[in-house]
Formats: sequence, C-alpha cells, structure tokens
Amino acid sequence: MQTEKVVDYIVHWLKDYATKAGVKGFVIGVSGGIDSAVTSTLCAKTGLPLLCLEMPIHQAPNQVTRALNHIKWLQSNFNDVTMTQVNLTPVFDSLVASLPPVENEEDRFMSLANTRARLRMTSLYYFAALDKLLVAGTGNKVEDFGVGFYTKYGDGGVDLSPIADLYKTQVYDIAKYLGVNQEIIDAAPTDGLWGDDRTDEDQIGASYPELEWAMEMDRQGKTADDFEGRALEVFKIYKRLNSANKHKMIPIPVCEIPNNLL
Repeated sequence: MQTEKVVDYIVHWLKDYATKAGVKGFVIGVSGGIDSAVTSTLCAKTGLPLLCLEMPIHQAPNQVTRALNHIKWLQSNFNDVTMTQVNLTPVFDSLVASLPPVENEEDRFMSLANTRARLRMTSLYYFAALDKLLVAGTGNKVEDFGVGFYTKYGDGGVDLSPIADLYKTQVYDIAKYLGVNQEIIDAAPTDGLWGDDRTDEDQIGASYPELEWAMEMDRQGKTADDFEGRALEVFKIYKRLNSANKHKMIPIPVCEIPNNLL
C-alpha cells in the first residue's frame, strides 16, 4: 500500500464530500481504539471543523484514558478540533431498568451491547444536526464487508465511511504513518460494548489478519475443502459470520408490489 498517497486521497475525498454536501465538517465518536483514532485524524487533516465525542457507558478506564489522550493529541496538532464528553451510563442504566426481564440472560446481554452502540449513534446525530456536521464512520473492510462485526443502526449508522475499503492491518499502517499514540496502536482491538476486557478476537475466535486472509480466499472462490487445520477453522468462522450478518451488508429488503395490484 502506498500509505502517504492513500492518506492524501482519503483526506481529499473527505473534504470534497463535505464541501459538496454543504456541511461544516465532521463529528466522530472517539473510543480509544485504532479505527476511530485513524478516522478522526484523517478528518482533522481536512482542516474542516471536527467535533470528537467521548461517550462512555460503563467503559473501562483505560479506554477512556486512551480516547482523551488521543483527542488532546489531535487538538495539539490540528486546528478546529473540539471535544464534548457525554456520559451515557445513566441513560443506559435508566433504559435497562425500564425494560422487562427475560428468561435468557445471554440474549439480553447481546441486545444490550448493541443498545450501547445505538445510544452513541443517537448522540452523534444529535450533535451533527446541531452543528451541521457529517457523522464519520470508523468501520474497516473486514468488519463492514467481511464478517459484519458492527451494530446495525449503531456504529453502522453513519453518513460516510473513510476507511471501509481498508483492511485492519492497513489501518495500523496508516496509524503509524500519522503518528497516532503508541498506546492506541498497542491496545488489543475491542468494541467496548460489554463493560469488561474482552477483545474482538475473543468474540470472533480469529485475529484480524486471519480474517483478512479468509476474506481474500473467499473472494478467490475457495471453499472449506481447500483447507485444513487452523486455516480450515478460520475459514469456517469467516463464512459463518459472513452468512449470519449478510443482512447488515445488503440494502434493506423492499416488498415490491406488482403493477397489476397497484
């Protein structure tokens, strides 16, 4: 990858899109992870106003610290970067308290994890509407188009996706080129939706380099019969998640009424 040229291309694309859309700039949720760090830096490099939101919901302290440190770094290196902290923990707790109990607590945990992402999306669009900003997405290629590792209408609810055509490993390359804080580069990827220290790899069962490999193999038309051992295991994980989350990656189904019935 020609990292410098890719960075310049994305920054130009972002600025051109915002200008044509007639908006002032961007708003992004900064989590302390690599994807939001890179995306926010790319947005800042446009020179347009950037609002960074830090939105903890029972967040691990180290995630909050990394997010705040990154925002400070942005403000010291770029003009027109502002930040707002929105503590969504009381909002989340109030919502949970108002919901009826369920028999299967594991299903409830998954639903509530996705609810966290949707509360953040709602907050992002609140500020976007106030300040005439675009919500910048932080999803990468394998998350958005491979295994669907994001929340529908949560972190998947955005106006534009600057890094969605880049693999996670390429996002790391860009982070190093941009000078993103080393603590973010070193941190294990996590969606931060569970209130504990579980990583993306813990949830998925495979690392991002493994998933990127499986995505490429699938694009080449390979099948499970072509692999064995760990490669077979990873390929099956990829195919299972790709199939289960296909509904996130395709347009919403529309019931098209036959003309003779209209």
